[in-house]
Amino acid sequence: MSSNGFRPPLTRRGFFALGTGLASAAALAACAQDAPRTPAPVRPDSDAVRAAEQARRVAGAATRDVGLRAAPTTVDLGGVQVRTWAYGDALPGKEIRLAKGEVLRAELTNALPAPTTVHWHGLALRNDMDGAPDLTQPAVAPGGSFRYEFTVPDAGTYFFHPHVGVQLDRGLYAPLIVEDPADGKDYDLEAVVVLDDWLDGVDGRDPDQQLRKLQQQGMGGMDMGGMDHGGMSMSGDPNAPLGSDAGDITDYPYYLLNGRIGTDPVTFTGRPGQRMRLRIINAASDTAFRIAVGGHRLRVTHSDGFPVQPVSTDSLLLAMGERYDAVIDLADGVFPLVASAEGKNGQAIALIRTGGGAAPAADVRPAELSTPPLTGDKLVAAESVRLPARKPDRILEVALGMGKGNYVWTINGKAFPDHDMLNVSAGERIRLRFANHTMMFHPMHLHGHTYQVVNPAGTGARKDTSIVLPMQTVEADFDANNPGQWMIHCHNAYHGEAGMMSVLSYT
Repeated sequence: MSSNGFRPPLTRRGFFALGTGLASAAALAACAQDAPRTPAPVRPDSDAVRAAEQARRVAGAATRDVGLRAAPTTVDLGGVQVRTWAYGDALPGKEIRLAKGEVLRAELTNALPAPTTVHWHGLALRNDMDGAPDLTQPAVAPGGSFRYEFTVPDAGTYFFHPHVGVQLDRGLYAPLIVEDPADGKDYDLEAVVVLDDWLDGVDGRDPDQQLRKLQQQGMGGMDMGGMDHGGMSMSGDPNAPLGSDAGDITDYPYYLLNGRIGTDPVTFTGRPGQRMRLRIINAASDTAFRIAVGGHRLRVTHSDGFPVQPVSTDSLLLAMGERYDAVIDLADGVFPLVASAEGKNGQAIALIRTGGGAAPAADVRPAELSTPPLTGDKLVAAESVRLPARKPDRILEVALGMGKGNYVWTINGKAFPDHDMLNVSAGERIRLRFANHTMMFHPMHLHGHTYQVVNPAGTGARKDTSIVLPMQTVEADFDANNPGQWMIHCHNAYHGEAGMMSVLSYT
């Protein structure tokens, strides 16, 4: 890795030469006498990937053209000016909104001093448009451009961000909303809520510097990854579900909601009696948030874009990379929408105004935050999106570990880019078994697929990002129906860059 915190990208020629080399090696192994057959990976530029995209595309589907310019800029957090990197000089970047089944054509222009990509988080899109550098595409060099074009097959709340180094911990993120024509019957208006933890440009700090600091400090007292705790959670307190260690960076200067600090919050408006749909996105790099709205109950309706059986709750916990939709029945007045940094000091806030009255203070703590939060493992998928009952054809072990002393995070004992492929074949029902052997929670994210969390009834929520608690195991089933090479990793940006990544490989 370079001193700037990113790995030098392959050139386009080198990227495709690498794929050719893999295929040639597989062919040579198959031809060798008595040699075991080495499965050939399904390449991102393969006929299988193009066929999968063609199957998703509806004749006559509209195409939405957008431009994305990633560049250094100065942004206003609400009276605090910081230098950062962003899309279109805005924080968050401008929302992209389109309808289910439409085609998105996004032209990325890289005006950054470093290579970058765009990953379309949560979408089951075509593999060569996924934005994983050195896997699905070469990273886009400074001064270069890349056109992303793909069908958006599923309605829901998504977002996009880079997948190079720890660029996510700058200002490079924006909402992606895919609308369903059938939506809107149970709410009157909506608000998109994007959460973030912020250090870039404050007191000379930046994410690459922060990563180097973590690497220099090492694990220290965190090095308990090899201890056997009998599979029991390290937190018996339902009001502290993540355990005692909720992140590696406890001194973020600010927590943001839609790019604003609490002293100058964004305001959402409505009328008493209306129903407001909140589309909540956690774009943070190291922080989970507990969400609550003062004086209101949240009726959670979607998780990671897919519908669930509605559940009412006072508060909701979102890990990095998770998205939830919730509906609230608006009362009369001014109410705080608070995102409390779980296990840390600080919070982000917005206001919901339906009438007169003074705005609450930036440090207000709604009573709803004191209740144990709802988490994704408690949700039940809507019947319409449950996977058909089927035994898994293959179980893939995804053991989450950590280094001994060094700041290294691992999958199956290896730190990326040193990894063993997690091989699958098209048509299989796959079970991922995430086993956390560390004392920290990990929000594990699978690219290109939505899985179903395994529960005894076979009705777990459909998701693409799940919290795996310390010393606990989460199982998730999906159908291998989107060929290619897909990242699977921890969505703590620092854990991922320190090695907790692997590749789900169709062969």
